[in-house]
Amino acid sequence: MTAAPSIIRQLEDRDVVGALLAHARYLAGQRDAVRANLSYCSLSDFNFEGVDLRQAEMTGVRLDGAIMTGARLDGAVLFGGDLRNVDLRRASLRGADLRGVCLRGANLAEADLEGADLREGVIALQDSQAGFRILTPEARDDDASYAVVTAAASGRGQAGPTRADLSGAILSGTILREAKMHRAVLEGADLSGADVSGADLSQASLRRANLTGVSDFGADLTGADLDHVLRAPAPIFYIDDVPLHGVVKAHEAWCESGGAGGKAAKLAEVDFRPMKSLKGRTLTALNAPRSVFFQMDMEGVQLQGADLRGCDFRGANLRGADLRGAKLKDAQLMRADLRDAQLGPLAVGEARMIRTDLSGAQLQWADLRGAQAMRVRLLEADLTHAMLAGADLTLAEMEL
Repeated sequence: MTAAPSIIRQLEDRDVVGALLAHARYLAGQRDAVRANLSYCSLSDFNFEGVDLRQAEMTGVRLDGAIMTGARLDGAVLFGGDLRNVDLRRASLRGADLRGVCLRGANLAEADLEGADLREGVIALQDSQAGFRILTPEARDDDASYAVVTAAASGRGQAGPTRADLSGAILSGTILREAKMHRAVLEGADLSGADVSGADLSQASLRRANLTGVSDFGADLTGADLDHVLRAPAPIFYIDDVPLHGVVKAHEAWCESGGAGGKAAKLAEVDFRPMKSLKGRTLTALNAPRSVFFQMDMEGVQLQGADLRGCDFRGANLRGADLRGAKLKDAQLMRADLRDAQLGPLAVGEARMIRTDLSGAQLQWADLRGAQAMRVRLLEADLTHAMLAGADLTLAEMEL
């Protein structure tokens, strides 16, 4: 794999503005009009709020981190583009060519993608030595270009097309009617309230996606991976004929009485969403592995020493929560609010302490500002785009 920085064009701000003005004339049918061609341009972090780029040619464009709230991109060609973390709220992408795009972490809330093409695609460039090169967006720390996979390195014919990647994207309330999303990757995406009626989602990966309130009439889900998707929770959840809120109350009484009253709860794989809030509750040593706390209000909750392995805390409010000594291995904490949370060790004796274990946890876009996380275990944890300003990670165990 080699880099090819010459592929991506660097434009001055005035050139971008000029292209937008000429494109506006093109859409209005005026003189001196030129259809915008921003293919293979680096436009990361640009402000395109409300801009009209209908029918624009933007193949292979790099827009990661751009602001495109309310933008009009109907019929635009964004084939193979890098749109990671783009703000596309309320944008219109009706009939847009989004084949092979990377929309990981993008915000498409209330966007209109009716009839958009989100199937897999590949950009192959001529190469005098390798025959062709495949462009794929790769994680990068600088302004490097797309990674280029040569035919020789990958084996001729083995470099398959890139699947449209919307992993972790916010798609709540989005219109996806009749969208072509065959084999698209929507793992962990928030599709709550979205309209996917008539969409082709065959063989798409929807693992852990939030499908609460989704309108899927006529959608083709043949062969789709729906493992661990979230649907609307039941109004009341029962544990051995006892309502969940009663079980939690008994556990809280057990905590507050030092074990003299109440009853310790063992709640593996329980959906806590019917409770809506656990704000300020005392749930020390709660045993609830692989349970669901998706987008719940848990501000100030006490979960010292709790077993929360593999739990779903995506979008949850855990601000100021006491998680000292908690087992959070493989937990899903994308976009969770962990500001000022206590994630340090839990003292259990004069010379003994239990460390908070976040090994393998998914912490993309999580807010950890001001968190107390001394000696926390973060081995193989994903902290991509996590906010860590002011977090105390003294002696934290993590890869360098």
